[in-house]
Amino acid sequence: MNSKEQNSTTLQSIDDLITALCEEERTTYNHIIRSINLPSEAFKNYCSWSNTCYTRNCIAENEKFELILLCWEKGQKTPIHDHGGEECWVKIIEGEFRETIYQKDETGTLASVTSTISKVNDISYMIDFMGYHCLENLSEKRSMSLHLYAKPISNCNVFDEKSNKIINKELSYDTIAR
Repeated sequence: MNSKEQNSTTLQSIDDLITALCEEERTTYNHIIRSINLPSEAFKNYCSWSNTCYTRNCIAENEKFELILLCWEKGQKTPIHDHGGEECWVKIIEGEFRETIYQKDETGTLASVTSTISKVNDISYMIDFMGYHCLENLSEKRSMSLHLYAKPISNCNVFDEKSNKIINKELSYDTIAR
């Protein structure tokens, strides 16, 4: 199957997804992420869980993209953050999430500007000019979200609630697929 045929059909496996991302250009990533329809069981080999914080589990990473499965316990949420200048698509695999977008006001203070609820198979998009955002698992159970970054992100800006300032944070994975 060539890449044109692959993009016109629903991708049936994580391997199909990775192949499509490797073969195609960044301009097609939106279409590709919308072309997957995988049950949550397809991600079981990439899951890890923590009671203290959501986990970041790397499925694939190269110079073009980074594909990460975030695993969330009930009520866990990200800090308010940007994406280090890269595009990000989030597809909900299991659960229900609230995404809140923030922008700096005239005093430089972060202010909430919009909030949306996403459910299974919903996709959100974020890039730094849109502001900062925060994701929160609203489900009463474990949940999963798939994050696609157009180019890997090694660090990002995070709002630190203790200092009330934005700080640069180095990112890491909880697990890496082999």
